[in-house]
Amino acid sequence: MSVYKAINAVQAELAKRGIAKDRRNEQGAGYNFRGIDDVYNAIAPLLAAHGLCILPRILTRNCVERQTKNGGAIFYVTVEAEFDFVCAEDGSKHTVRTFGEAMDTSDKATNKAMSAAYKYAAFQAFAIPTAGDNDADAHTPEVAAVQMPAGLLEAAQAAALDGAESFREYWKRLTPASRSALRDHIPSLKAAAEAADKPAEVIEA
Repeated sequence: MSVYKAINAVQAELAKRGIAKDRRNEQGAGYNFRGIDDVYNAIAPLLAAHGLCILPRILTRNCVERQTKNGGAIFYVTVEAEFDFVCAEDGSKHTVRTFGEAMDTSDKATNKAMSAAYKYAAFQAFAIPTAGDNDADAHTPEVAAVQMPAGLLEAAQAAALDGAESFREYWKRLTPASRSALRDHIPSLKAAAEAADKPAEVIEA
């Protein structure tokens, strides 16, 4: 299949030039990184020259609302994506699956997560060389730990002990922040339900 010849041709050229870590994250400890624009600028002419297309497909998306240290809302998004590397010569293809994660206080978390997934699919498929660590993003939001509202865990335990149906109805009424605070406690809630001979296997968040 010609797709592997095309991938190798792009890889060979990138092996000579690489993509330098010229961008700098100034937050926290700080680190150098390669941005999505660096990847596009480096590989776009090579893809065109060697007849190789990269076609994305998003499989899943998960979004969790968290709270910043300043009390504002921040959205944490994870996407699972597949990228078809397709050869224009004969239509042969190879599929790369990867994940992307990102946080944003506005409406850009999903866009950032998709960019991260694309960037690392390209890094791994073409083995693009660089020096140093492979840190990812330019922006490192400071996220506060999920705070457990008073009485929330006790109410969840009571709902779990009433049975799976009661727990599902209780879960529907919770805010996203309360659900986030309770997610790590789901195993203990199920264990409590099992100890009370309730059908805990259907208690899922």
